[in-house]
Formats: sequence, C-alpha cells, structure tokens
Amino acid sequence: MKVVVVFKEASDSAREVLDYLRDFERQTGHVLETLNPETTAGEQFCRAYDIVEYPSIIALSDDSHMQNLWRGTPLPTISEVSYYVQ
Repeated sequence: MKVVVVFKEASDSAREVLDYLRDFERQTGHVLETLNPETTAGEQFCRAYDIVEYPSIIALSDDSHMQNLWRGTPLPTISEVSYYVQ
C-alpha cells in the first residue's frame, strides 16, 4: 500500500501539512509521498480519484484501489494513516 498527501504548497494549510509530514516521519520512520494538484500529474491523479478538496490524504492498495480518503482539515491522526503504510 501507499499513502499520498495531495496539497497546494502555496496555501493557508501548507504549513500544517508540512508539520504533519515531518511529525509522521519522525514518529513512524516512513516518508509519505506528496503531490501538488496544480501539476499535470497532480491534476490527472486528482481527476482519477475525484479529489477536489485540499489537503487530502489518500491510501491506495498495491493495485491502486482507494482504501481510504481523508479530505480537508483537521488532518487524520498519525496512527490512522500509519495503518496503511508498509
């Protein structure tokens, strides 16, 4: 499984997301993948998974099926997301 954090780097919530990513890595030892929805790849990803609110955190199975999606703030707890990280 993999977890992707979709957020706009130039947004009001960017600081909160960056703090979350740092805390997540410190507590779990795992680095979450990030994606900017304003890039071509980000746009296509968001369209494929119907992500329209940022930040969003999406957990995907190995075959890219959505397992869970958290939208907006407040962000989910680190333990909720770490369940999906291998």
